[in-house]
Amino acid sequence: MAFDFKKEYKEFYLPKNKPEIITIPPMHYIAVKGKGNPNEENGAYKQSISLLYGIAFTIKMSKMTDHRINGYVDFVVPPLEGFWWQENQQEIDYAHKELFQWISVIRLPDFVSQEDFLWAVKEAERKKKTDFSKVEYLSYDEGLCVQCMHIGSYDDEPATIEMMNQYCQDNSYAPDIQNPRYHHEIYLSDARRVAKDKLKTVIRHPIKELL
Repeated sequence: MAFDFKKEYKEFYLPKNKPEIITIPPMHYIAVKGKGNPNEENGAYKQSISLLYGIAFTIKMSKMTDHRINGYVDFVVPPLEGFWWQENQQEIDYAHKELFQWISVIRLPDFVSQEDFLWAVKEAERKKKTDFSKVEYLSYDEGLCVQCMHIGSYDDEPATIEMMNQYCQDNSYAPDIQNPRYHHEIYLSDARRVAKDKLKTVIRHPIKELL
């Protein structure tokens, strides 16, 4: 059976719909950086998703090629994630999505090295005749965070974030959103197929302990 990150690491991908404090270990990602409204048709964000999955599935299917990844275990491609921010603002302003800056990511299994990633980029370009030069190998140490499952539209996230902030205040923590620690979302639902009021999104914010 293929290794499924959501099932094996429920503490990272399936939190309850009430805030909790968690320490996230360093992880490696396939990443594409950009800016602009994520809802723009054929915009940079939607193009980034295609690039990410192109590399993710190339790595997953490497078992069918001559390239052997040391320690390879068949896996379910992890969910799409995103780090989001707006210049000079700690809180996200959902009314001005054109000001978004983002890093769109998919987690890599730990056995995938940077050399394996570079092979996958070349292999995907060869097979798909597509430019994957925007795709990067990203190592990210998220550290101490508050997280919560948000159910509903992305535009309704402020209510969940307010609940997270209050939880932090009640437990002697404070938000610590600053470069390179960002508002983080993990998308457990396909927005093309799931009604807005049923979308499941993990929201995660970096925090610091108050002295």
